[in-house]
Amino acid sequence: MASQVPNLVSRAWAKGLFDGTVVFCTGGNGTICSAQVRALVYLGANACIVGRNVEKTKNMAAEIAKVRPGSQVLGIGNVDVRNIATLEAAVEECIGRLKTIDFVIAGAAGNFLAPIEGLSSNAFKSVVDIDLLGSYNTVKSTMPHLLSSAARAKNTGQPTGGRIIFISATFHYTGMPYQAHVASAKAGVDALSATVALEYGPRGVTSNVISPGGIEGTEGLQRLSSQALRESGQASRSVPLGRYGTLQEVADATVFLFSDTGSYVTGHVLVVDGGAWRLAGLAGHSSGLTYPEAVLGGQALPRDIETGRRPKAQL
Repeated sequence: MASQVPNLVSRAWAKGLFDGTVVFCTGGNGTICSAQVRALVYLGANACIVGRNVEKTKNMAAEIAKVRPGSQVLGIGNVDVRNIATLEAAVEECIGRLKTIDFVIAGAAGNFLAPIEGLSSNAFKSVVDIDLLGSYNTVKSTMPHLLSSAARAKNTGQPTGGRIIFISATFHYTGMPYQAHVASAKAGVDALSATVALEYGPRGVTSNVISPGGIEGTEGLQRLSSQALRESGQASRSVPLGRYGTLQEVADATVFLFSDTGSYVTGHVLVVDGGAWRLAGLAGHSSGLTYPEAVLGGQALPRDIETGRRPKAQL
C-alpha cells in the first residue's frame, strides 16, 4: 500500500493539511468515495465510512488506514442511508469514538442501465431513495456536527471544517437514454446541495457537488460501459481531453473543496469529466450504442456490462 500513496493526491497538497479533522462518508467502501477518503486520511484526517455490507465496509476501512501510520478509520456496516435511524446511530458512534465530524461526503448511490420500458416503478424508486433521500438523510444526521465544526473553525482558527460534498453525475444536464432513474435522482441531489448552501452558508457551512465522469477502475464505469468499448480505446473520442479520468483527479477536487482553497466556494457543481458532458446526450458515449438506433430497438444492449438488474446500493 505504501507504494500507492504518491498516487492518492497531487504533489500540490501538503501532508498534515487535515491534521485533527474527521470526515464522515456514506458510500465509503465504493471505489470513488474510498479514494476520496484515502486521500484525506493520507493528508492527516481521521475518518468514518459507512455502508450496508458489514465485512466490506470494515475491510475497506482497514485498507484506508494503511496510508498513514496512526490514523483512525472506522468502518460501520449495516447502515442503510434510506433509513435515517441507522445513519443517526452511525453518526453517534463516530462522534463517540472520533469526537467530531468536520467534513461529510454523501456518496451512497445505485446505478444500472435500463430503458424506461424495462424500468419498474420500484426500481426507479430504489435509486431515487438511495441517491436523493439518502443524501437528505445524511444532511439531517450530520448537520449539527458540521455547524459545530464551522463555528470552531471560525472562532479558534482550527483547520477548515463544516463542509459537505455530494457526489452527483452529469446525465441530467442534457438527458441520457437508459438513465431516467439516475438522472432524476442526481438532479435532486444538485438542488439539495444548492439549498443547503443557502440555508447554512450564513452559519459557516459550505455545500458543493462533485460530478465525476468516466473514471478508470471504478464500479460505475463497469456498470455503464462495455468492456469491449473500454479496451478498444474508442471511448476516448467522447471525451475532449481524450481519456477517462483517474481516482486521483476526483480526490484532488475533494481536497480543493475541503481545504483553505475552497473556503469561498459554496453552492457550486464541480464537474470532473474531461469536458465529456459538453458532448453528452447520445447513448454511445458510455455503452457503445448509437442514437437513435439504440432507443428504436435496432441495437441490443452490450452483453459485457452489468445492466437491467435490480439496483444494488453502493454504500
